Amino acid sequence: MTRHVRALAAGEPVTLWRHSAVAGEPFDIEDSPMQGEMDPFFFLTREKNFIPHEYPCRTEFAARFRDRRPEERDTGPADRVWLGFGAPRLDLSGFWFRPTRIAARAEVLICAEEPGPARLRLTTCGGAILRVNGKEVVWMAPYLRNLETATETDVALAAGENRIEIFFDDLAERDTRFLVQLDYLAGPAARQAIAIDCTPEQAAAIETALETLHFTRATHDGETVALHLPAPFGIEAEAHARIAGDFMSHDALPPIQRRLHPGSTRLELGHADALPADFRHVELTLSVPGFAARRVFGTEIAHARRQGPAPADRQERLTEALEAVAEGGEADTVTALARLALGDGGPRTRAMIEAALEQIDACWDCADFALVPLLWSRMRWPERLGDDLVARIDRTILGYRYWMDEPGNDVQWYFSENHALLFHTAAHLAGTLLPDATFRRSGRTGREQARIGAERLRKWFDHFEAWEMAEFNSAPYFPIDLKGLTAIFALSPDAGLRARARSGIARLIELVANSAHRGVLTAAQGRSYEHTLRGTATLELSAIGRLLWGTGSFGARFHATPQLALCLRDHGLALPDLRARAVWTGETAQEWRFAQGEGRFARLYHHKSADHAMGSAMAYRWGDWGYQETLIHARLGRDPAAQIWINHPGEVVHCGFGRPSYWGGSASIPRVQQYRDLALVRFQGVEPQPDFTHAWFPIPHFDATRLEERTAWATADAAHLMLRASGRLTLVGRGPTAGQELRLAGREGWWLVRLGSGALHGEAAAFATRFAALAPRGEADGTIVIDDPDYGEVVMHPDGRIGAEGRVIDPAETTVRGTRIILPRGPLRDPGDIREAPA
Repeated sequence: MTRHVRALAAGEPVTLWRHSAVAGEPFDIEDSPMQGEMDPFFFLTREKNFIPHEYPCRTEFAARFRDRRPEERDTGPADRVWLGFGAPRLDLSGFWFRPTRIAARAEVLICAEEPGPARLRLTTCGGAILRVNGKEVVWMAPYLRNLETATETDVALAAGENRIEIFFDDLAERDTRFLVQLDYLAGPAARQAIAIDCTPEQAAAIETALETLHFTRATHDGETVALHLPAPFGIEAEAHARIAGDFMSHDALPPIQRRLHPGSTRLELGHADALPADFRHVELTLSVPGFAARRVFGTEIAHARRQGPAPADRQERLTEALEAVAEGGEADTVTALARLALGDGGPRTRAMIEAALEQIDACWDCADFALVPLLWSRMRWPERLGDDLVARIDRTILGYRYWMDEPGNDVQWYFSENHALLFHTAAHLAGTLLPDATFRRSGRTGREQARIGAERLRKWFDHFEAWEMAEFNSAPYFPIDLKGLTAIFALSPDAGLRARARSGIARLIELVANSAHRGVLTAAQGRSYEHTLRGTATLELSAIGRLLWGTGSFGARFHATPQLALCLRDHGLALPDLRARAVWTGETAQEWRFAQGEGRFARLYHHKSADHAMGSAMAYRWGDWGYQETLIHARLGRDPAAQIWINHPGEVVHCGFGRPSYWGGSASIPRVQQYRDLALVRFQGVEPQPDFTHAWFPIPHFDATRLEERTAWATADAAHLMLRASGRLTLVGRGPTAGQELRLAGREGWWLVRLGSGALHGEAAAFATRFAALAPRGEADGTIVIDDPDYGEVVMHPDGRIGAEGRVIDPAETTVRGTRIILPRGPLRDPGDIREAPA
């Protein structure tokens, strides 16, 4: 047996591990109710993203295990390799839909040049036991959900190899950070190593390949999906790829097997048209006999070219949408609903429903997402389901847990606005469907269940109509809110609720249209994920845009598209035609300001013209720890993938489960101030947040780019972009985001964004010349001033106000209803050039 070796300097973390699979077992406690209600502020975290809500399972788990030596359990051998790829910790995080007790073990060799004392720091969120050379040296058991704690210990190292072993465990509830970090704070000169059963050259070749492989495009549409190597692979090896969705995706896709040869520089996975659409994780394992390593790569697979232009007639688009979901959607109750709506109650439709019933019976987290379209199917087309399946569905309906005050042992997320809406919608509709039956968990009759669901919906509408989306302006949550609202509109017997649902649907569609560029949402968002940012052609809002405005394309994951289509087709829903807002044309620009969240905690700004758009959050929580907020977002030209956003990563694992993650959210909330096509983003992060900020900059989707020391330039169609930073910008050249990520070193620094167009500024060279000197200058009181060639002096005040072109934009004056202004897309020449438009 040989060794795979890395350096290990004092003060650095161990980054090379062998580890076991994650062992899991249900953590079942007696069913019990919870106290609480929807929390519109749950993600406005202050202490390292710690979410305070605690389930009974965590309470009991803590009572039994917190601050006690962890109970070691069998996990199987440490037969898997973790190469880290720059991550400071062994991170086995994931998503568990039920309360699950999980455990793993890991091992590494610290090879000391001479004997001597060493100091180690162990970090985890759950419990852990550390052994050195077979001797237990420390244990910890804080068991604080997703909140890291650390302990330090002194150990004696022998000359040569020292075996380090860690057992770690936790209670998994939904998104779970399951990790350990071991820092070598001080000690003899040393290296880290793991045992391998292949040659060192083979292991090194696999590590180099996984470090450097990358997709050359952010979106694959009508072409071969392939990972590229910058240099020949060098050895013979097997490649095993599994194409998966995000954590909510349950479709099992067949693995892809390929053989890599020494001269290989490309790993083809298949043609995009033959692979499932959506943002996809490619879980790639490279192996030789005796050694295998894995890494996850993300890319979007789209079928927009194959789908072609949308039909001009809306009725045809309604049918197209139902057929697209019925044939191309993932196997869930939303797709089953679309199939039933087209008259198909056959075996494939039944199988989708039957699989979902098991998850709903077990009260999986997000089962409420599946239950609402199931109720729609059961209420509208029982004859297409058949008596046997109807009886099975009714048992599930009567056994489900509809709110936290009913007894249960699950980790369904009750606290967010979108989940609360679906729980209450499901209770109201389920009780309406089965008025005389007894609901097992609550003990209520269906009639009473429906009444309580309706009362809670009225309270939900009171909050929504006052403050709108708590998870402000978020692309993934528009469709989920629409799922609940369309179900109420179509199925509720309560005329008042139906009317309020109709207004809610219209308002959400209006918000999307106001913040869309060429039909694609382009804006600051209160909660975002990597898959909802990087997925552009396949995001569900793209499908909804195609349905309503004839723009966009269909992916494979849906929440509301068929329900919205059915409301329009079957239930008399009338919506204004907002295509002109969603697909802006002509010589004017739109400035859109509005607030969302209780107390107007998110004040949002958006500016767009025919060529480009940019949105941001005004005076939003500057300097706080972030969660999943994307604070600035811009898009150029016709390709929806020609977009940028800037954030401070919450972790350095690509496609990880952190909140914030590498792209979704921001570890530290930056000061963001935008005036029309100009924006400043200033970060002031702290340890232990990652030591860089970065911008998504997908070079393959721009027509032309140029990188100078501190400035990046891009052109897409008639739009121009300048990104300037406080220090040297580095284009990432290796790994999953090669050619698509710009980095600025350090936790503190600023980025400047300037958009322009050919109509206003000429060709790219003229645009670059005009804005070559653009830079912020700070004043003693915190004011930042930028001299812009178009807007003149732009004054960014430390209270969030911005003054420019004789105007003052004050976040404090922003309303929930909002203000929509039409103005020239170029500089203001006269105050009469501005006119207010209906919000």
